[in-house]
Amino acid sequence: MATSEDYLLYVLDLLRDIPGITYKKMMGEYILYKNGIIFGGIYDDRFLIKKTKSLESKDFKEVIPYPSAKPMLLIDIEDTEEIENIINLIVEELKDKRPSI
Repeated sequence: MATSEDYLLYVLDLLRDIPGITYKKMMGEYILYKNGIIFGGIYDDRFLIKKTKSLESKDFKEVIPYPSAKPMLLIDIEDTEEIENIINLIVEELKDKRPSI
C-alpha cells in the first residue's frame, strides 16, 4: 500500500516550522531529509524515523517499514516542538556518520 497524498501533507504540516526539511518520492513512499541527511520516511501512511542511540530513552513503537528493512520508530505525536527536537537529535547524531565525498 502506497502512502496517500493526504498523509504526506499531514506530515509536512507537522514539519512546516523546521528549516531544511525536504522529501523525495520513492516507489509510492517518501524519504525525509533535513539539510540533506535522511532522518526518516513515510511508509504506508506511517511517519517513521531512524532508530538512533540518542532516542533509546524515548518510548516509541518499533516497526518495520517494509520487508528486509531495519526497524524504525513510529512517530504518533503531534507536538511539533517535540518532533523538531527529536529530528534535531537524529540529524546531529547522523551528520558525523555521513561518508565524505
